[in-house]
Amino acid sequence: MKLLLASTPITGHLIPLLNLAGITMAQGAEVLVTTSSVLAPRVKAAGARFAPLQGKADMDFTRVEELFPERASLPAGPAQIRFDMERIFIDPIPEQAATLDTLIADFGPDAIITDSMFFGRLPLFYGEPRPRPPIIGLGITFMMLPRLDGAPIGLGLPPARNADERDQYAAIARDVDAALLGPVNANLFATLAGMGVTPPPCGYFEASVLGNDMFMQPTVPSFEYDFGDPPTDVRFVGALPPSSRRFEQPDWWDRLDGSRPIILVSQGTVANRDFDELVNPTIEALAGRDDLHLVVTTGGRPVESVRAEASDNIFVASYVDFAELIPRLAGVVTNGGYGTVSLALQAGVPIIAVGRSEDKAEVGARVAWSGVGIELPAVPPAVDDLRDAVDRLLGEPSLRARAQELASEFRKIDTPREIMAVITEMTSRARPPQTSE
Repeated sequence: MKLLLASTPITGHLIPLLNLAGITMAQGAEVLVTTSSVLAPRVKAAGARFAPLQGKADMDFTRVEELFPERASLPAGPAQIRFDMERIFIDPIPEQAATLDTLIADFGPDAIITDSMFFGRLPLFYGEPRPRPPIIGLGITFMMLPRLDGAPIGLGLPPARNADERDQYAAIARDVDAALLGPVNANLFATLAGMGVTPPPCGYFEASVLGNDMFMQPTVPSFEYDFGDPPTDVRFVGALPPSSRRFEQPDWWDRLDGSRPIILVSQGTVANRDFDELVNPTIEALAGRDDLHLVVTTGGRPVESVRAEASDNIFVASYVDFAELIPRLAGVVTNGGYGTVSLALQAGVPIIAVGRSEDKAEVGARVAWSGVGIELPAVPPAVDDLRDAVDRLLGEPSLRARAQELASEFRKIDTPREIMAVITEMTSRARPPQTSE
């Protein structure tokens, strides 16, 4: 089986695809990954073949300030969000699509698998019918489908509890549509029309899920809202395994001997430019305590980037092996990165979610709504609020019990088997029926 994997050139989008690639390569698949050239070493280290995205789609998002210097002058909120949606995800569509066309011709894949925000697949999916491989989407965050209560996507609003809240959400949705989604959808439709593609019957967010022949969501139903009758082409596949990348254990690793509860704090690998948003306040809140250990990961940035106080209970590393660490944790403090949250839930570990950028508000809202943890909406959070939240995490058995319930749900899903079943089903559909002689 030959699989073409396409990733938006952002580390947090690529890693889930590489984890999926590991599953498929273990079953004998030949995998070619296309993303930006700067991420080629990650792809090759995972054992897959690499092909760069064409033209301006081959962007280095570690240099986002250099690529888009005008972004820094935009106020936080709708203006900056709209800029990101249009410049990062819509503008590259033509050259992403051209890359797919070239690789389909040269590589001949049996299926294409993209991260949910790789919109270069949309011209292939919504364009004039032609022979093509099946397109499978992989969720890299919460499912962006219309809510039954009418809440707009992205603001982190919990499910409405009554008619008054539904009316409030409807009013908010109208404002969001006027200021953000209306212009963004118009931009998306104009970009596709310029390529001769009829605009899709859904908008920007919904296309992340519905613009595929099949969509795989790497979680369990209990961590998602009720969207009504779910599309038949959506499958919950459980949590992707953590990266198979091997890390050298830091010299303090053996001190995590189980004598104290262990808390992990992480801002992931994307929203980690400013550790004052979460990591440093968490260190300040928990330094010097003799009743817990705090592990800090910097997501690849130098450990000197954090204000690590000289404290016997704090341990800092650029990376740690999550597969080994997370099952040993008493709690996770996170900015709402979907991958970290999923791994915590798979292990039955309760969560403190702090974050409003990118998808973080929606992930944090789901943490609180599902009962697996605590959401602190302020960024940065107050040190006292963090300290109190950690004490609740350690002192309220109901939070861990609910996280364990979701872990049980995760255990019922054999993720590698489900993923291979989806791919096999889709490639089988694409093959012409066999005829007997």
